Parts: sequence; structure tokens; C-alpha cells
Amino acid sequence: MPRKHHDLVAWQKAIPLVKRVYRASQSFPRSEIFDLTSQMRRAAVSVPANIAEGMGRAGAKDRIQFLAIARGSLTELDTYAVIARELGYIPNTAELESAIDEVLALLTGLLNSERRKMDVK
Repeated sequence: MPRKHHDLVAWQKAIPLVKRVYRASQSFPRSEIFDLTSQMRRAAVSVPANIAEGMGRAGAKDRIQFLAIARGSLTELDTYAVIARELGYIPNTAELESAIDEVLALLTGLLNSERRKMDVK
């Protein structure tokens, strides 16, 4: 069975983003393991997972819904990164923010493409 999501640049870029978040959050204080660490990791994992789930759906409406959830998780992750930086857990979030921005732009393009498909039909 073909896995269309593997061909999407947004999904391909989201996987290294997850790894970057896991590496960055490894140094968080142990007291954050069930709080910020967990929330940040879950938001990061949600991005490629929802892209994949959306692309596995038959209709454009479902794809749009899951791509929008992925985008929401990405903006949630951005907020957690800012909080981690403000708390001093991540000294420099420039690389992380750049990766988030890249995936966000790709997701926005995918969403716009799916919405155009709905308008045509």
C-alpha cells in the first residue's frame, strides 16, 4: 500500500523537527518530565502523525481537518519553545524556530492546495 505522506516535504521536514525537540528537551529539569517536556514532545509528534493521518483519508475535507490539527500542534510547539527559552531550559531556540517556520509554511501550502481542490469539485 502506498504511503503518500512519505512523499510530502512537510512530513519529511517534520520528522527531524521531532528529533530536534526530543534532543532539546532531554536537558530539561527532571521536574518537567510530566509537564513541559511531555507537552512539547507530544505536540512535536502530533505534527507528522496528523499529516500522515490526513493523507490517509479519502476526502479533501478530512485531509484539511488533519492538516489543520497538525498546524495547530505546530503553533502549540512554538509556544512551548518560547516558554522553554524564557525559563532558561533552551538557551537558543533559533534553529528550532526556523524548523517550525519551515514546516508551518509547507503545511499552509498543503492546506491551501487541499482547499483549492474542494473549490474545484
